[in-house]
Amino acid sequence: MILISHRGNLDGPNKSFENSPSYICEAIDRGFDVEVDLWKTNKLFLGHAEPQYCIKNDLLLKNSNHIWLHCKNLEALLYCREMKLHYFWHEEDSYAITSKGFIWAHPNAINFKNTILVMPEKKYGKLDYRVDSNIAGICTDYPLQYRSKN
Repeated sequence: MILISHRGNLDGPNKSFENSPSYICEAIDRGFDVEVDLWKTNKLFLGHAEPQYCIKNDLLLKNSNHIWLHCKNLEALLYCREMKLHYFWHEEDSYAITSKGFIWAHPNAINFKNTILVMPEKKYGKLDYRVDSNIAGICTDYPLQYRSKN
């Protein structure tokens, strides 16, 4: 099962560091994939509600096997497609399909075989969710705790 750090978080939300390049690299160095929010204007930026951290594309290319890019605007979506990165777009959709064919399930969606379960702590309570072996992975603010639990 794939454990995906939500915005670089390892043991709970940390709004001060989420999506920052060093935070993301730390999660990757600890053995996790990471979901990050990507914006593109005339430059590339990471950030949830707005472009926040200006980055160079080599951060994405160097870590492309471990980064799941949540495109936040059309320019980011087109960039990711052109660069052949792993990306997806969603807002409040129940499901989105990533560029590598994974089904990304909204926290309130019904989960089924081979989906990425997003933020189960929101739906089931902090780490009360029993990991179903049929899912492809979990995107969570608590990947360290899920790793130790399973």
